[in-house]
Amino acid sequence: MKVLSKLFLLSSTIFILTSCVTTKNVTYFQGNDPLDSVRYAKLKNIEPLIPRIQADDILAVTVSSLSEESNQVFNFPNTTPLITSNLPGISTNGVPRSQPLGYLVDPNGIIEMPLIGKIQVSNLLLEEAGMKIKQELTKFLKEPTVNVRFLNQKFTVIGEVNRPGVYNLLNNHVTLPEAIGVVGDLTIFGRRDNVMLIRTTEGRREIVKLNLNSREVLESPYYFIQNNDIIYVEPTKGKITSSDRTLQLIPIATGVTTSLVLLLNLLFK
Repeated sequence: MKVLSKLFLLSSTIFILTSCVTTKNVTYFQGNDPLDSVRYAKLKNIEPLIPRIQADDILAVTVSSLSEESNQVFNFPNTTPLITSNLPGISTNGVPRSQPLGYLVDPNGIIEMPLIGKIQVSNLLLEEAGMKIKQELTKFLKEPTVNVRFLNQKFTVIGEVNRPGVYNLLNNHVTLPEAIGVVGDLTIFGRRDNVMLIRTTEGRREIVKLNLNSREVLESPYYFIQNNDIIYVEPTKGKITSSDRTLQLIPIATGVTTSLVLLLNLLFK
């Protein structure tokens, strides 16, 4: 009887320890002070990196002028369907969306447009590229306006999140919390204190570990998401142990042991 009671106590303890998750482990942006005493916290200002045009970028160049016919010629590549994709983030409402073709920046940093032909845009800001294209267009169009934006910028989230996948990066102001929100938050098994961010800048890759439990991440230079960022959320030990076949049998063994203890108590009364 003592052996069975000890076995029951041991199995129950193991089950509780392997399934226990504290509130502190899943609370975002904690400070050094108790959370209930903090009403206002001033964070330092950080600015997102403004991306410059690089080779292999795809640009939407929207032209408006007094000539509707000319507008259609220039804007046609922005609306021509290339492929239909089911990737998460390509369509936020679950309906596949045709991806525009746009103007591809070649390895020499050049795009080719109707009338004006080849134009060098590499290493320019979007606004600078728009001004340069507008200057060329004034030779052919009256009072043109030009808007340039990226079409192929994206980020990837994998690991212990609810909707892993590749998502469109619509601008350079998307933050890490917003990226986490887009994927439906981390699962209960995702480690919030050790999120990996992989970033490629001018051919150089870097790996950064970020702690979402800490408020310091809000002041990190990696707070803003950049093109081609990869965010990986690793699983906790609880996820690994919960998938272990032996530990999955612990609740069953506990139930059987409990039943045996109760049965033997009745027999030996």
